[in-house]
Amino acid sequence: MSCTLPFGNESCDYNVPHRTIKQSGATVQPAPATREMSTMTHSFDKKYWDEIWHGDRATAMAAGAPNPHLTHEVAGLTPGTALDAGCGGGTEAVWLATRGWQVTGADIAAEALARAADRAAQAGIAAQVRWVEADLSTWEPEARYDLVTTHYAHPAIPQLDFYRRIADWVAPGGMLFIVGHLHHDHHGGAASHDAGHGHHDTDGSPPESASVRAADITAQLDPTEWDISTARETHRSMTGPDGRDVQLHDVVVAAVRRR
Repeated sequence: MSCTLPFGNESCDYNVPHRTIKQSGATVQPAPATREMSTMTHSFDKKYWDEIWHGDRATAMAAGAPNPHLTHEVAGLTPGTALDAGCGGGTEAVWLATRGWQVTGADIAAEALARAADRAAQAGIAAQVRWVEADLSTWEPEARYDLVTTHYAHPAIPQLDFYRRIADWVAPGGMLFIVGHLHHDHHGGAASHDAGHGHHDTDGSPPESASVRAADITAQLDPTEWDISTARETHRSMTGPDGRDVQLHDVVVAAVRRR
């Protein structure tokens, strides 16, 4: 269910820093309610993700560097407990574990978790990561976490419902960190985005049901409970698994739950 998976950030070298095209910080205003966020055009269920992880791109999806938004934002945090919701091949979970975090990686695809466990063993940090096969549309963790992060993950519920669910899993004083696909007013405007990802529409853009704006996410967070430290929409370049330069259009939100 992760899409640190087919969206390619686990299979590529990042060669250009992200460029912020919008940043509003803690005063982000909700986006106008001009589209129905719950519209689903892809199932994103277990069958879907199992097929993705047994497909031709699985090896490329499980390799590569951690998401650069995560490494930039989280590098200065004091390690604690972390959940990677939709961990896919484990790139981000393993990166966190190598920096002292006690990590739970949850994903619906057993094959993704098997590859993630192999990656952790190769990195010598298998004891610091717990892998959980879970449908994140229904699963509930046993405890709250100091960090809950997700990268392009899409379970079988509307995207904003998913973000609200994982926000509930953040402990007081902990951080929610989301990297998702940026919604364009004219869907298909992201056609330059890597069409090789497993769940893109035919025009090369992510499916509309899998894309959001920063303000869509921040509007889900009660301002009496959360301090928003990052809310931005970015473009960045990367080299895809076939060697081509591609553009990613990201939405990045970081928020800390008040104690």
